[in-house]
Amino acid sequence: MASITATRQAAAKNGASRSSNGASRSNGRRKHTHNEGIIPLLARAVREVEASAQRGKATPANRTKFHVIALLMREERARVKTDENVSEAERAETLKRLDGVAAILAKTAARDTSLITLLEPAAPITETTRLLKRKMLAQAGIELPEEEKAAPEPAQTFVPPELAERQVEPPGIDARLLANPFLTPNLEAQKTPTPVVRLANWELLGPLLKSFEQGGGAAACMELPEPPVPDRLAPAGRELMPHQARFLASVRDGHRSFLLADEPGLGKTAQSVIAASVADAYPLLVVVPNVVKMNWAREVERWTPHRRVTVIHGDGQDLDPFADVFVVNYEILDRHLSWISRFGFKGMVVDEAHMIKNVQSQRSRNVLAIAESIRERTPGVSPLLIALTGTPLINDIDDFRAIWRFLGWIDADKPGPELMAQLESNGWTPADAAFYPEARQSVIDMGIVRRRKVDVAADLPAKRVVDLPVELDDELGRGIREAEAQLARKLRDRFNAVKAGKLGEKLSDEAIIRMVCSQELEESNASADGMNVFTMVRQIGQAKAALAADYAAQLARSVGKVVFFAKHIDVMDRVEAQLAERGLKTVSIRGDQTSAFRQEQIDAFNRDPEVAVAVCSLTAAGVGVNLQASSNVVLAELSWTDAEQTQAIDRVHRIGQDEPVTAWRIVAAQTIDAKIAELIDGKAGLAARALDGASAPTEDADSVQLLALMAVLRRAVEDARA
Repeated sequence: MASITATRQAAAKNGASRSSNGASRSNGRRKHTHNEGIIPLLARAVREVEASAQRGKATPANRTKFHVIALLMREERARVKTDENVSEAERAETLKRLDGVAAILAKTAARDTSLITLLEPAAPITETTRLLKRKMLAQAGIELPEEEKAAPEPAQTFVPPELAERQVEPPGIDARLLANPFLTPNLEAQKTPTPVVRLANWELLGPLLKSFEQGGGAAACMELPEPPVPDRLAPAGRELMPHQARFLASVRDGHRSFLLADEPGLGKTAQSVIAASVADAYPLLVVVPNVVKMNWAREVERWTPHRRVTVIHGDGQDLDPFADVFVVNYEILDRHLSWISRFGFKGMVVDEAHMIKNVQSQRSRNVLAIAESIRERTPGVSPLLIALTGTPLINDIDDFRAIWRFLGWIDADKPGPELMAQLESNGWTPADAAFYPEARQSVIDMGIVRRRKVDVAADLPAKRVVDLPVELDDELGRGIREAEAQLARKLRDRFNAVKAGKLGEKLSDEAIIRMVCSQELEESNASADGMNVFTMVRQIGQAKAALAADYAAQLARSVGKVVFFAKHIDVMDRVEAQLAERGLKTVSIRGDQTSAFRQEQIDAFNRDPEVAVAVCSLTAAGVGVNLQASSNVVLAELSWTDAEQTQAIDRVHRIGQDEPVTAWRIVAAQTIDAKIAELIDGKAGLAARALDGASAPTEDADSVQLLALMAVLRRAVEDARA
């Protein structure tokens, strides 16, 4: 009897050993009984997704669950086929059950075809998908593989290893750091965290997102103070609109994190610039798309003239390390992570923040790492963090996640302390229907500010033109600047030749400049060969096309329909192709179209909600066209007359238009384009004076082309004498 018992014990021990070794070899992945492990979990989950699809189009939450089921099913199938510790009978049974799950997935995808792409192995995996996958593995009692475990918190350096070799150190950074080696002490009493009791075991990010997905309730805008009277927040000579002043009053009262989601044209840039001044959040880092980088620098100088601004280009060799505001574009941020993370910024603004919506992208990781470094370097003090976007949501409610993380409202998988305290004090859990409207309002109160044009129409002028300076820093841009320098040298040589002759003794320098430029303009009109003011402006338009199309796409995503004007066909062709690549439907209005076809294009723009942009010829569509379905105009190329520009804008600004109209004029900084824009505005002033009966100087009657050439030659002569 004792021998039998010993034999059984030995057999049990050997079996346990084999089981243990098998579990080790399979990374502790599965128990192969029918009612344990991942298979029953997948079966229940796939039935839930199928039932949801039968009720209509899958919700974002069920799309995520569908994707996770597909991932786990693929992994389990691959494991079962190769695991030597699985018997043939068990392998056959498991594969049979997985085929059943796959059949339900296929049936569900056939019912809702938008799910088909999630079955592809290359389908992008979002952070929400990763979180749900980890949760389902844990529910199945499976030890998480290393690659499935939550990503560790960023290291103190905030520079990923793959970017370490790319880091640059602009000159003067160390000098700035040594000039102020100590952080300002925090003398405020530390806040005692609110104990988390009711919500301690709840997963909350999904319900928080669901609270916004459900909608309802008040508009997503936190309560803002009344604007100060008189307005003492704007610099002398400038005036804020009431909705802008209300936002800044909130900053004055101590609020420090904002999702500023006002529609384009409501002055988000100015609000952010002055907010830094009100909060004394200097040095301030501003991360922006390349297309608006120069405009940000100009807005800083306009609204906070007492502050220094520097724009970071390339490796930052011309950076001013002692500036107050540092403007950098997304594309070069990865080179500057090292010094930025230790510089001691007290505030950060992220413009077009929807561009960081994918938390797995390098762009998003860079922004989140910098924001985290700013919070860590200001313990006990809330830095100023502002996310600017007219479209915080592009495709999915999950687009909120990265923005909320940037602002510090949530961590990777749970609400931050402040938001958690508010949710706890609400008195509800996600099992209660009342949780959702209360939770939505709690997030809004964290700092969501959303105003539409129609909401603040009384604050806005009926029509305005906003210049967006862009820097042409690619090879084409450098070629344009060299061509302009070549034209300047040609004009200066002619000036010197006249100056040295007998005629030069009789004429003033200004008269010679006028004569030389008039001659050049006549030759340019007579021949299109060679580099002249007309070919140069055309090349500038070609160089601006991609940047202008990018901005038009952003507007279309933010506020709906956009009217895009260009002068040249090749610019229009390039813009239409770029917008099509972004998935935006366009119509085209050109001079070579029949009247019937043109009207079809106009009707499609005004009536078809799928049409996002009307790409129009500045000359062919500038008159006799009604495009009032939009209130936003992009002027990619400049006209030679203010009247032509006004006619184009008036295709949108006309009787029946319910919203104020904004025309966004794309201007190439540091080129003749900027001078032409200035001259066009001067012509507008001339027209107003003429209509009002005022006299105008004789020289104002000159054409913009002549005045632009004179400006080029005048600067060349002055530079030669300097």
